[in-house]
Amino acid sequence: MSKVTVIIDNQEVQVPADYTVLQAARSNNVHIPTLCYLEGINEVGACRMCLVEVEGARGLQTSCTLKVSDGMVVKTNTKKVREARKATLELLLSDHDRECLTCDRNRNCELQTLAEELGIKDVAFEGEKNVSYEDTSSPSIVRDPNKCILCGRCVGVCNDVQKVGVLGFTNRGFDTVVGPAFDKKMDEIPCINCGQCIAACPVGALKEKEEIDYVWEAIEDDNKHVVVQTAPAVRAALGEEFGLKMGTRVTGKMVAALRRLGFDKIFDTDFAADLTIMEEGHELLDRLQNGGKLPMITSCSPGWIKYCEHYYPDFIDNLSSCKSPHEMLGAVIKSYYAEINDIDPKDIYVVSIMPCTAKKFEADREELAASGYPDVDAVLTTRELAKMIKQTRVDFVELPDEDFDEVLGESTGASVIFGATGGVMEAALRTVAEVVTGEQLEALDFEQVRGTKGIKEATVNLNGTEVKVAVVHSTGQASKLLDQVKSGEKDYHFIEVMGCPGGCVTGGGQPHIKPEDRFKKDVKAERAKALYNEDKSKKIRKSHENPMIKKIYDEYFEKPNSHKAHELLHTHYVKRENYPLDK
Repeated sequence: MSKVTVIIDNQEVQVPADYTVLQAARSNNVHIPTLCYLEGINEVGACRMCLVEVEGARGLQTSCTLKVSDGMVVKTNTKKVREARKATLELLLSDHDRECLTCDRNRNCELQTLAEELGIKDVAFEGEKNVSYEDTSSPSIVRDPNKCILCGRCVGVCNDVQKVGVLGFTNRGFDTVVGPAFDKKMDEIPCINCGQCIAACPVGALKEKEEIDYVWEAIEDDNKHVVVQTAPAVRAALGEEFGLKMGTRVTGKMVAALRRLGFDKIFDTDFAADLTIMEEGHELLDRLQNGGKLPMITSCSPGWIKYCEHYYPDFIDNLSSCKSPHEMLGAVIKSYYAEINDIDPKDIYVVSIMPCTAKKFEADREELAASGYPDVDAVLTTRELAKMIKQTRVDFVELPDEDFDEVLGESTGASVIFGATGGVMEAALRTVAEVVTGEQLEALDFEQVRGTKGIKEATVNLNGTEVKVAVVHSTGQASKLLDQVKSGEKDYHFIEVMGCPGGCVTGGGQPHIKPEDRFKKDVKAERAKALYNEDKSKKIRKSHENPMIKKIYDEYFEKPNSHKAHELLHTHYVKRENYPLDK
């Protein structure tokens, strides 16, 4: 790529010729404020916060949309620029619910940060305000239009990345609102609950529906045996909430914090990920050997499952019948664990700590109640767990590392990589390859399915049989791939789909990321690195070699895909009405 010379705030810099002024500035550590801009998602210049002066240009320019040119002279911090930004921000604040102390994003709000940076002490444009109802109808997502600044970032990610398209701009002028069409509530639209809109929102207009109070109530109930489980991706991001570097693995500290919160048992969802590989791997082999429906598609991501039910119901029979790992573990806790410990399942309260808002919806599904009670009683996001830890005033960073409780806390390296795109596929291949060939793999790392490319393909030789696999992340990319399969352009045996870009490590319930960090870092790769490092550190890296997995099959399930395993560990999916004919 050719480069051009640009002068930014009296500094001569060399940048790629296809850069915008904003990209040129950020790549040279010049901070230009933004609100509507989110790289790769929303680049429309609507909020006017990124205005700069350009020599020879008439008026101020939006740096996020203006391309650089050779010899361009840019000023990012003149009096004219500062006054324009301040006036724009005051206008936004004039129609904003400014109850910051009680806002979910207090001290972690981009609007609040900019107001402080620009020295806004009062709002000069007080006047009429739009007042709307807070929509709490969804089991996963709360939408508060009173805090919306009309930046459009949620619209961009919903429409252009996830290809769900349930959020948009309605009305005009002062009456403009971002939300579902026709003033529908969140539970009346085919939202998949992925929470990527929450991850994109710069303020508190979108947030997860909190269940913290229910969990505290259960912990303090002497009649409840409260068991908590943590997903793989949580350990790769939780530390960010306490000031640790992105990608810092905090597995031991997380367990220590959970013990101090008062949970009776602390298990690792990774154990159930190993269980999932046993069930899903043998299900794949059965389909390959006995003419089952192909390609088989993974079912770990509830946002993807709901997307399939709404938008691609023709592929429902292709979905693996396996429950997602945390639902499997919930079912095992309320059956096997309850029996060996002589606890009535009705007295067990299972809490899942997840990087995902869609898991909240999933836990409410009627079919996920193998014991007669919900497999999982409450789902907390990574952000909610951080809030609970902060409520206890525990010094998270100084906590010693502790281990998960035994039996259902034992896991392998294969299970921990479930949190990254390609991880489920790689874990499955490690087991399926050895089951089919009867031989030990020389190399366990399937590099061809790793990385953050939107769609990855590979062909694996299983004892003379060529198995074609694909890995895809984000429902937008899944849509593209499924259309290719439907048309006959692509042909696979096994497909891994993760509903969120990058997989669970960047799920809708993970810590919020500053726009500047999105530009400087590959967040998906940084967090995934923590999981791959934990995989490498494990003594056992294949699911079928987990001694506790062998134990539970010997004592309880007999073998993968047995009748009892199907009763507890498998489920079914449904075609959901009200899905649009035209995506």
